[in-house]
Amino acid sequence: MQAKYKKLFEPYTLNNDVVLKNRLVVAPLTIYDSGPDGELTPAAHNFWRNRFRGFGTWIVPFTNVHPSGIGFESPNAFHEENLPTLKAYATISHEQGAKAIIQLAHAGIHADPAMTKGYDLMGPSNLPYMGVRAMTDSEVREMVNAFAYATELAIRAGLDGVEIHGANGWLIQQFVSETYNQRTDHWGGSVEKRFNFPLAIIDAIEVVRHKYHRPDFIVGYRFSPEEPGEVGLTMTETLALVDRLLDKPLQYIHISLWNFYKKIRRGGDVKKTRMEAVHDRINGRLPFIGVGDLFAEEQGLKAFNTGWADLLAVGGSVELNPNLIELIKTGQEDQIQSEFDWNEMDSYRFTPAMLYGTLAGNAMFPKVKQN
Repeated sequence: MQAKYKKLFEPYTLNNDVVLKNRLVVAPLTIYDSGPDGELTPAAHNFWRNRFRGFGTWIVPFTNVHPSGIGFESPNAFHEENLPTLKAYATISHEQGAKAIIQLAHAGIHADPAMTKGYDLMGPSNLPYMGVRAMTDSEVREMVNAFAYATELAIRAGLDGVEIHGANGWLIQQFVSETYNQRTDHWGGSVEKRFNFPLAIIDAIEVVRHKYHRPDFIVGYRFSPEEPGEVGLTMTETLALVDRLLDKPLQYIHISLWNFYKKIRRGGDVKKTRMEAVHDRINGRLPFIGVGDLFAEEQGLKAFNTGWADLLAVGGSVELNPNLIELIKTGQEDQIQSEFDWNEMDSYRFTPAMLYGTLAGNAMFPKVKQN
């Protein structure tokens, strides 16, 4: 391995004394590989086989905490019957030597009515044109408990942690955003009240950690820094949320970006990147995971060298290179693919259905090579 890459393989100790063996994280890749009940399929087993060997951490993608929040084929964590699948994810990760952190989520207004098992489409506020009704206070509290129960299942399954998915326009971000949250009760109105839902989820998860005496269980939070539109999230609200997250018993904060170097649009210094602004606000108080269009190893190293991220999440490059770490460690960087090539389908291990869903639903999918 070239000396310049060694810093990516240095261990990192979290604030609960858990040691990650290196700074590289497999991003939560939604590849549409689950069965109708969220179970792991043979195709999924084949896809994940040895794909992230050498990484320190794997974030298991979008995992439904409630049947009302299913938006696409992904794992479930809302019933005792989901335990075998969750245990299988833990086994897949541990066999490859990585910590397994499962991403807990609810699609909210973007749930698929064909998949939500008879539940209404629900969100923070009424959106009649989308067929969405506002959640009642008791339903919001039920959803907080659903995140907590999913955490309990994760602990019992042998997973190493959970990531609260407050990004990408799903339910938690819908509560934080004035675009979707027009409530005037405990769960909306002022900026601070719009934070109550994610903060209540963190508190409920902490109760579960105490119940199982698991201070070593990792809890992270992922967020999107800005939204388009006149009343969408700006960096002002995001940095205020970061301040509140820093007061909570989290092990890391994880940003969701399409581009690591994207600059602030509104609510901050537009000359700064979003990564830099959040990094400066955190000021070393929690580990910060960076991500964003880093398909090649040199791009990842350059991003890490900015000093804005303590850990680096890699997505598209893992999809195209099942042996990515091996290639870096053996000096074969020239073999790393950064563009999807139809001629290499067998090596990617996508099934046609998985590929179709990923191409259609993932804006972060690598560029397709032009023949």
